[in-house]
Amino acid sequence: MPFSSRLDRYIFRLTIVPLLAVFVLAASLLVLDQMLRLFRFVSTEGGPVGVVFQMLGALLPDYASLAIPLGLLLGTLFAFRQLSLSSELDVMRAVGLSYLRLLRVPYAITIALMAINAALVFYVQPVSKYFYEELQFDLRSGALGASIKVGEFTTLADRMALRIDSSEDSGRELKGIFARINAADGQVLSISAREGRFLSTSDDPDTIILRLSEGTIVQDPEGQSPRVLSFTLHDLPIDLPAIESFRQRGEGEAEYILPELLRIGWSDSSSEDQRNASQASFNYRMVELAMMLFMPLLAVALAVPPKRSTSALGVFVAVVLVVAYHKVNQYMQDFASLGRIDPTLGLWGPFVVFVGLILWWFWQIAYVPGGQPIGALENAFAKIVKRIGKVLRPRRRSDAFRAEQAS
Repeated sequence: MPFSSRLDRYIFRLTIVPLLAVFVLAASLLVLDQMLRLFRFVSTEGGPVGVVFQMLGALLPDYASLAIPLGLLLGTLFAFRQLSLSSELDVMRAVGLSYLRLLRVPYAITIALMAINAALVFYVQPVSKYFYEELQFDLRSGALGASIKVGEFTTLADRMALRIDSSEDSGRELKGIFARINAADGQVLSISAREGRFLSTSDDPDTIILRLSEGTIVQDPEGQSPRVLSFTLHDLPIDLPAIESFRQRGEGEAEYILPELLRIGWSDSSSEDQRNASQASFNYRMVELAMMLFMPLLAVALAVPPKRSTSALGVFVAVVLVVAYHKVNQYMQDFASLGRIDPTLGLWGPFVVFVGLILWWFWQIAYVPGGQPIGALENAFAKIVKRIGKVLRPRRRSDAFRAEQAS
């Protein structure tokens, strides 16, 4: 059983720390990449700042499904790289411990993470995508109580134009107010006030009251002379615009949970486009999930550098391979959704090729004496680094003198 020996617990500690660190770092970078864009979007729509964090929370399952495999790969890779550089791996191999025995703990972690990732990609992620789209819709429609934009004219109920100089208390208290209203009887009201506050009404939920303080009203009846009135307090009713209901979940295949994908993708009643898109989404999620089974093998194959070498080239190659494979899967999913390639062939074909490469690399490191899967790449990289070092290294005075004499 995993974790039953001191060796297993030691490998667990070596694996779990970088795994969690990579997961947190990758998820944080992805979230920060979206945060500025979301802040700009919410501020443009005049929505409350708190909705930004709701939208980021809705994006987390999508980012976690990418960060979990990457964390598993690099966590296992850093653990075995440390064992190799400290020569502990040589000792373990010398006493008869195979790589498969050493991978017992990483595979126990893999099974647990696969279960979490399966729940994310088949159930949590589709619902969170729908929630994210709903938040965007509510922001644009004003269902979130979007505040009046400062310094801009805002049209309310198609008959009122409102402008404010500043706002406080999340947009409920307004300063420097100017409003122009087209009344039903044809007259135009121009209202200015020092400050105002939004109040809700209990009898009519579709109307709110803007209570104005210390201002003037200019009435401009059609065909008559304008009149100017001053007030200390004035209640201005505002009819809220009708808010459309958001669509039902399932506009795109990314919002379907597993039972819905299976029902639509293999149903004769569905259109060909729906079947292609659902089957492509199902196979895409399956190959991304199945590839996690081979992440520990890839990590071991790239973690062990050649003897007398501390090169970290394997880390770079691992990240590039995983990201490239993920992008290939995304491209094949889009291609299969259009019906230009069979979803099974388009997505499981690259999977078989990549798995074959991983298994060959693992066989080289585990069962071939002196085998080094990326030995040729390591040698080429070392030569390139050496040549760059010669170019950048300052020449000694004797070398410079010989070069000057020769010229």
